[in-house]
Amino acid sequence: MTLLSESELQQVAEAITRVERTTDAELVTVLAGQSDDYRYIPLLWASLIALVLPGALLFFTGWLAGWQLLLVQWLTFLVLAVLFRIPSVTSRLIPRSVRHWRACNLARRQFIELNLHHTDDGTGMLIFVSEAERYVEILVDRGISSRIDNSAWESIVETFTAHVRNGRVLEGFIGCIDACGTLLQQHVPATHERNELPNHLVVLP
Repeated sequence: MTLLSESELQQVAEAITRVERTTDAELVTVLAGQSDDYRYIPLLWASLIALVLPGALLFFTGWLAGWQLLLVQWLTFLVLAVLFRIPSVTSRLIPRSVRHWRACNLARRQFIELNLHHTDDGTGMLIFVSEAERYVEILVDRGISSRIDNSAWESIVETFTAHVRNGRVLEGFIGCIDACGTLLQQHVPATHERNELPNHLVVLP
């Protein structure tokens, strides 16, 4: 995970404060290092390979039979279960659809847990990033979605995702917050001073 320094966290908080002066939206930013530990993935792959590979050797070559097959299956499983636990290897075993599904679920949990659905006039907005999954999502409550179509966030998310992919998380956050601020100022302008939710970046391990 690309850790942000205290000064960088402060820059994110200042960007949120700057935007919230011009809009009724309540912005919350969340940075997750990883959306799941995926502990089942190494075991699943090790099990599948241990079942298939020794059996294939027996079928095509006749090298293994009886107790030898069982022994090789167990050894294969144990070796691969350890090997596949190496983070760099594990990440290659997880389908992109699974990574994004887990990140998507975490984003929605954060939206609820941080009370973004309980703001006055339904103007809560979450900018969520899961770094390991290289996943970015913007979630808004009804007070914003009724005024701004969801497609308006797509280009902002694409740009932010590219920054995350290249390890420029801070640059991505600042650019995303400012871009969102421009849209929010036009469609959800400030009508009164408010600050219902914290402006600091919420960092999840």
